[in-house]
Parts: sequence; C-alpha cells; structure tokens
Amino acid sequence: MADNRNLTIGDIAEELGVSKTTVSRAISGKGRIGNKTREKVLQYIEAHDYRPNVIAKGLAQSRTYNIGLVLPGDYHIVELPFFQKCMLGISRTASEKDYDVLISVVTPDDISKLQRVIVNHKVDGVILTRTLVEDAPARYLKETGIPFVTIGSMQDDSIVQIDNDHRSACRELTENMLKKGVNRIALIGGRQDYIVTGNRLSGFLDAFAGKGRAVCEEDIYLDVEDARQVEEIVTKLLANGTECIIAMDDHLCGCVLNTLQQRRVKVPEQIKIASFYDSSFLENRSPSVTSIRFDVEELGEMTCKILLDMIDGGEVPARTLLGYRVSMRDSTEGYV
Repeated sequence: MADNRNLTIGDIAEELGVSKTTVSRAISGKGRIGNKTREKVLQYIEAHDYRPNVIAKGLAQSRTYNIGLVLPGDYHIVELPFFQKCMLGISRTASEKDYDVLISVVTPDDISKLQRVIVNHKVDGVILTRTLVEDAPARYLKETGIPFVTIGSMQDDSIVQIDNDHRSACRELTENMLKKGVNRIALIGGRQDYIVTGNRLSGFLDAFAGKGRAVCEEDIYLDVEDARQVEEIVTKLLANGTECIIAMDDHLCGCVLNTLQQRRVKVPEQIKIASFYDSSFLENRSPSVTSIRFDVEELGEMTCKILLDMIDGGEVPARTLLGYRVSMRDSTEGYV
C-alpha cells in the first residue's frame, strides 16, 4: 500500500475492491452508490487521513477550486485596513473548503483583468468588494452567468449582496446626537457614485425625519475627497455656528480633526465630531472619536460562505445585512 501522504483514488479502490468511479462518487457525494459502500469508503479515507488532490478533484468536478476577489484600484490608503480584514475573513473561509483566492484589481474604467480571469475559466465564482451606482464589474459578471456576490449593497435586487446595515447605523448615531440636544449638525461625505455614500446619507436624513426636524441642505457636503476641500468646508461650518460635524468615513474625519487642530479649535468643547466608520486610523485620536464599528472579518467570512454555497448550487438569501455597534466617545461629550 502507498504511503498515506501519496495515497490515490486508485490505491483506495484497489484496497477496497471497488472501482475508481465508486471511490470518486463516495468522496463527492454525487452519483449512484450504495450507502454501505459509501460508508466503507469514507471510513477508510478517515482512517488513513486521505485528502484528495485538489487539481484532480477539480477536474473530476469541472471546478478550479479558485474564487476571484475583485479589489478597486482607486482605493484610498486609509481604506487598506478594511480590505485587509475583509480578505482575512474570505481567505480563512475559502481555505476551509480547499479553495484559493485569486485577486484582480479593477477601476471604473478598466475591468480587463477581471475579464481575463473569467474568459480563461480561472475561477468558480467572484466577490466584488465595492459597489457603484454605475457598476461595470457587476454588469459584466451578470452577463457571464458566473456565480458572484457583492460586499456592499446594489440597486439591482437580482444580485446577491452582503453588507453591513449602514443606513440603520448612521441613523442611530445621528439620533444619539439629536437626543443630546445638538441642533446644528453638518455632514461631510465622499463620492456619490459609491452606493455606501447614499446609504449613509439616507440614515442621516432618517434621523432628522424621525424627530420631525428639517435638514439644512447647506450643511451637507458630498463628493469630498481631499484635505483641501475639508479645510474649506470646516471654515464655512465654523463661521455658520455648526455644533457638530459628522464625517462619513475615518479618512474625512481625520481631515476634519487635523483642520480643527491647526485652527486650535477644541473638541468637544467648541465643536463635536463623529464618524460613520471606525477603523485603526481613529484609534489613537485624542479625544477618542464617536463612531460606528463594523466586524469586517465577519463580513468577509459571510460573503465567502454565501458564494461557496452558490457555487455548490445551494439556495442563498438575496440580501444579507450584518450588524454594527455605535460607540459614543469623548468627541461628542458635553451635552445633557
């Protein structure tokens, strides 16, 4: 008998006196085979710690045992911790199912790397890590028919989506500020072509509507991407008597805090600050920043699990929303 480390389906078939096809069916769980025979094969496999060769297994099942992970090529450096944690959750879940992760980088104007992976049949399914209002990668994958899921919400309900509940989270944080007696709240957000920007804005507006309060349109700034823009906006808000600034993400929040520090404006004594996203970039800020915490590794794990279920032909939910935690910290203290 061959060494257990080099054991093959042929060795198992010879030892048990059955055909290679019977052994393959017992391993895959597919095809007609008696229960006693299947049990005999599986017991032998377990006793000899046999693991089928992934390449051979893939050929037998017409699979690559790879999943594609699509990353945006235009990400900001402060987004890196999000993608790292997300990839960790995805890789851990994929590895448990003998899958490897193949990364493709795309931009809104160039999805050629993703197209090459699909055309060359290198993956069994794909995860998109960012969703856009006009989403070329999602549109292309839908046309190909390959199983794919998105991390983030989509306007197309036929696409399987896994996301954190950004709208509810942002509504809750804003409601907390209104309950504290803060009357003039400004919002600074990023690109409107990101779906998450719209969801966070909706949560902000929901909080005001729930309190029967009107939002001043002059206090909402979107498509803000750099420190220079933030500096100009903060200058206007300070002149207008704004009591609290909420940033949609930690990058913008950091820019706001830097501007206030340069101008020697005290937080929270002179103005309150909060962020709709919490990451390691805000951890060492003083005062500590009120923000929303999402479990990004869990998001990656759940996304990968759902994709693998799709690849196996299983029924999966059209939309999955994961939880959050609103953390009220020192940057918004001072109101009763």
